[in-house]
Amino acid sequence: ALQGLVIAAILAIAAAAPAPETPGYKPAPAPYHPAPLQKSASYHTEPQYKEDARPFAYDYAVNDHYTGTNFAKKEESDGHNTQGYYSVALPDGRVQHVKYVADNYGGYNADVTYEGEAQYPEYHPA
Repeated sequence: ALQGLVIAAILAIAAAAPAPETPGYKPAPAPYHPAPLQKSASYHTEPQYKEDARPFAYDYAVNDHYTGTNFAKKEESDGHNTQGYYSVALPDGRVQHVKYVADNYGGYNADVTYEGEAQYPEYHPA
């Protein structure tokens, strides 16, 4: 009987103790998105500099028969419009030719052509 009383007392004390705090469901915080800057009379932007047109022209070429490296490029600009040409020997045996024009209005426009026939020889390890 004493044993039952002790057990009942322990259970009563355990039932009366406050339950440990368990965190409830909390949704994840919303991602931080700062408000966009509003333009106003006091809004300051980076200074804009008008640069003088800088015409240029260059060309180069490499044709190494030992390694098979073969490419060339030529480009010129009046400072506003740029036009050029380049060619490169591709691994499949063709030569790619690209003529292009680029400016601030029409963007980059290229005419791409290929010379030769693509070849894929069968691999025979030694």
